[in-house]
Amino acid sequence: MSSLVWLLLLAHATVALSTDENLSDEFKSIFILAGQSNMAGRAGVISGVFTGEVPPECAPSPFILRLNPNLTWEEARDPLHEGIDINKTCGIGPGMPFANSVMERDSSIGVIGLVPCAAGGTNIQQWSRGGERLYNQLIQRAQAAMRGGGGVIRALLWYQGEADADDADRAKNYKWRLEKFFTDVRSDLQLPELPIIQVALASSKPGKYVDEIRKVQLGINLTNVICVDAWGLPLTGDKLHLDTDGEIQVGHLMADAFLKL
Repeated sequence: MSSLVWLLLLAHATVALSTDENLSDEFKSIFILAGQSNMAGRAGVISGVFTGEVPPECAPSPFILRLNPNLTWEEARDPLHEGIDINKTCGIGPGMPFANSVMERDSSIGVIGLVPCAAGGTNIQQWSRGGERLYNQLIQRAQAAMRGGGGVIRALLWYQGEADADDADRAKNYKWRLEKFFTDVRSDLQLPELPIIQVALASSKPGKYVDEIRKVQLGINLTNVICVDAWGLPLTGDKLHLDTDGEIQVGHLMADAFLKL
């Protein structure tokens, strides 16, 4: 009897693997995830270690894939940014609750492909075209996701600004740098009307220029750029990073915004 059970389990695993491989070749609705640590996710990280506790809103699905650091598709699961936000311990972010919410509410979405690109502690200048590696990496990963008819990019999900809220000069120049970043991404991906869903900062902890950064985020006036507000959502003990419930709520806010496009 034990041999029969083992064979049945092996057969099931083989079928599941085959399904995953087939789905990786399916045409995908692609979403780019970029920004800082609240996009990469720090929820569920205690003393530098991810607990591995994943709520139902973040559950993996064979219909939700992520582009891994080797530019190949695999089943997505938290921490989504593992291997991307290097030298950091990543946890739960908004990506999985976003994807699950969209998939649940839009039956036509098909296979979802998440392209994690966020990096903790980075300011907007570090994301500029011709700046550090972040911009080039985002473009390269986005292009790889589309390669060979792999899918279409449906939106850029952007959560950043904490690193610009503690410096007067960065806060003063945030508006034009943010707008240029969005314009450059659209230009280099040849998607002039790419929807962009950004998140306004959640707390005053990042620095004394939080209000200035939030004003820019909430008041941005570019076509197909939508801002959702994380202010007041639950935080971890550091009062900077969203906790698991906060990340789930942000993911759902972004899903709401995307589905209204």
